[in-house]
Amino acid sequence: MLHLARTSNLIFVVLLAPASVFGGSDACPADSVRVGTVCVDRYEASVWQIDPKRSSLIKRLMSGKATRQDLVAGGAVLLGCELVADPTADYPANFPGNGQWRPIPGSDPPSPGVYAASVAGVRPTTCTSWFRASQACRLSGKRLLRNDEWQDAAAGTPDPGDADDGSTTCNTKSNDLVATGSRALCRSSWGVFDMIGNANEWVADWMPTADDCSQTWLAGDRVCLGGGTGGIPAALKRGGTSLSGEVAGVFALTGDYDPRFSDFGSGFRCAR
Repeated sequence: MLHLARTSNLIFVVLLAPASVFGGSDACPADSVRVGTVCVDRYEASVWQIDPKRSSLIKRLMSGKATRQDLVAGGAVLLGCELVADPTADYPANFPGNGQWRPIPGSDPPSPGVYAASVAGVRPTTCTSWFRASQACRLSGKRLLRNDEWQDAAAGTPDPGDADDGSTTCNTKSNDLVATGSRALCRSSWGVFDMIGNANEWVADWMPTADDCSQTWLAGDRVCLGGGTGGIPAALKRGGTSLSGEVAGVFALTGDYDPRFSDFGSGFRCAR
């Protein structure tokens, strides 16, 4: 910001830094980092069921201050795929895969009791359709990233391909996901973790379903776009999964998934 100040006959030009430089009102919450004008969650989303009566915990989560310890201590239940190590429950019946959630009787404001958090040290939630991902972000005062925002936030993330070392690089060659933020070097230039590998992340954009994804590559990453002839549109996924190996990366993009689809690799990330 440019500011002019006059003293006697002299004019001084003063450059004022934006508030975010000094941690002012323009700064992002602690669970996210600023990428341009967007606050992008540091970590892939974990989805929690919280009793709407626990208003202080919900407020803490929505302000970006909740930790995994806070959530567990507050009785929150981690949701996602059943039959995996961490999540203890499937999504509740009032939060179906098509996103048409129903509020818990008596909740004020209306709530299905489902919230998406950006916290370290937890297995990110998968087995999540695009509809559930989008609604879980909204219920937490956030939204899914757009495709272009995801691409910007991923800049500088190391791309190990099949060279995953099993401890510090991005999780691109294993049979399961790892805890959010546990791969220290899998971090973008902006400070966003796990954008390559681990969970394959839904983004907001839809497009015609791609017909053939076998031969399209960008800088060594698999890109599945184009050729759609109508029918149900596809929601885009980014980054690849822990099983992706050489096809995962900052340019990996898949456009052949029905937004109702979910599997063990389908996760997401929120933004404000």
